Amino acid sequence: MNDTEVDVIVVGAGLSGLVTAGELTAAGKRVLLLDQEPRASLGGQAFWSFGGLFLVDSPEQRRLGVHDSADLAFSDWLGSAQFEPGAERGEGPDRHGYAWARGFVDFAAGGMRSWLHGKGVRWFPLVQWAERGGYLADGHGNSVPRFHVTWGTGPGVVEPFVAAALDAARGGLLDVRFRHRVTDLVVADGRVTGVRAEILAPDDGARGVPSSREVVGEVELAAGAVVIASGGIGANHDLVRARWPRDAGTLPPRMLQGVPDSTDGLLLEVARDSGAAMVHEDRMWHYPEGIANHSPVWTNHGIRILPGPSSLWLDADGRRFPQPLYPGFDALGSLQHVTRQSDTHSWFVLNRKIMESEFALSGSEQNPDLTRKDVRLLTRRVLPGAVGPVAAFAEKSPEFVFAATPADLAAGMNALVGERRIDAGELARTIALRDAQVTSGLGKDHQVVATAMARRFTVDRLIRVAPPRPLTDPKDGPLLAVRLSVLTRKTLGGLHTDAVGRVLRSDGEVLEGLWAVGEASGFGGGGAHGHRALEGTFLGGCLFTGRTVGRALAR
Repeated sequence: MNDTEVDVIVVGAGLSGLVTAGELTAAGKRVLLLDQEPRASLGGQAFWSFGGLFLVDSPEQRRLGVHDSADLAFSDWLGSAQFEPGAERGEGPDRHGYAWARGFVDFAAGGMRSWLHGKGVRWFPLVQWAERGGYLADGHGNSVPRFHVTWGTGPGVVEPFVAAALDAARGGLLDVRFRHRVTDLVVADGRVTGVRAEILAPDDGARGVPSSREVVGEVELAAGAVVIASGGIGANHDLVRARWPRDAGTLPPRMLQGVPDSTDGLLLEVARDSGAAMVHEDRMWHYPEGIANHSPVWTNHGIRILPGPSSLWLDADGRRFPQPLYPGFDALGSLQHVTRQSDTHSWFVLNRKIMESEFALSGSEQNPDLTRKDVRLLTRRVLPGAVGPVAAFAEKSPEFVFAATPADLAAGMNALVGERRIDAGELARTIALRDAQVTSGLGKDHQVVATAMARRFTVDRLIRVAPPRPLTDPKDGPLLAVRLSVLTRKTLGGLHTDAVGRVLRSDGEVLEGLWAVGEASGFGGGGAHGHRALEGTFLGGCLFTGRTVGRALAR
């Protein structure tokens, strides 16, 4: 394909870029797909994900007796998003985000599953319950389980779109050029007509490993339209700190990174310099439950613990988090509890039995049974003992502190951080008070009650929530404390787009020729999630925005 024959340039070969390119080439459009990373990183950040998708009223839910609907899901979405007033009337800064949110929920309750199923995507039948909320009915959280783990995890979601890209390349409709870092948008008479890019030195590094930034050439490329699919800012910690809302406290000096180094936000600044509007830049979705990867791939590589609800969540001084900030209920609320206290870390306190029953780890590489579609390995999840990756972290990670008694546990926690911040007596009292609630058989402690309620859901009872017993029960020991760090991950704001994905200028008018998808667009409209997100909506948002924009451009 010659450079002069291109209809659309898509910048970013992650999931949203691949979906966009796939829709365009399926309509016969000629597409140039650029990415700054080596060929090994095709598929981008989505490849590393757990592959969870937010689906509504699915066959998987119905088989488990879960009653869901688009109306209930959108009510939950609005309770989490807390859009600015007027958004539902098409007014104010959240008007486009609201429209994208409505469209996405309808897609999740309608055509998304059949569309993906037709591409060969399948799901683990045990639907998970993420972001339970714990507030009133109109507050944050999922009313029912909606987190559908893809059979094959992140790679399983990406696979059909990679296959479509390779087919389009063989057919001459798609030209994929790696090691091209876009540094400028070409603008003529108020319209984006192409890009300027640096050509980076060849690099045969493995997927996700930081690649060379040596520049060996430059190129200018023209097209009828440019689509930005470059992701968010999670690897740029300076930018994350600069945009973190002041009323949410202070992010700690040491943070872990849940995305490869290439998720740097540089192209967003390039677009801004060319006249594109950014909105809701202070809206982010980072996690407080990070632990350092004992076998890192990228810089400060962290893994998120996906906890069940039984662990005590304590701040750096050993005090329990306030309700309903329990494990698995409100990630952003828990993060802001840490940052508003200017803490560097927090703790899960539990025992070995709870770890074995309730701990899972996010990411494709941490779930080899699901990623490799290994049924024999998968059956071990219902057997006694921790799944392999969790057991490996418990053995290899210094963040896991085991002890026989609360006093010994406090000593180990203090030794790990190098400060005497945990009082042994207070820790013992906190554990004893919790255990007394459990042994009562009923209890007034809201976390104990919520944990008992969770076991009414079949999946939680089978594989996610331990039977309610005292933490100090000898047969479930030893006690365990896990030090948790802030893990950067997702950007909720981004390039301001209209209802079909065209990027807007600061005056609200369309910047002709420029479009945005995925995390770069705040998953639609510059902020489809509002202030908070429901888990499983990020991959889905990449799929939905890529599909919508690709089809709009193909017309």
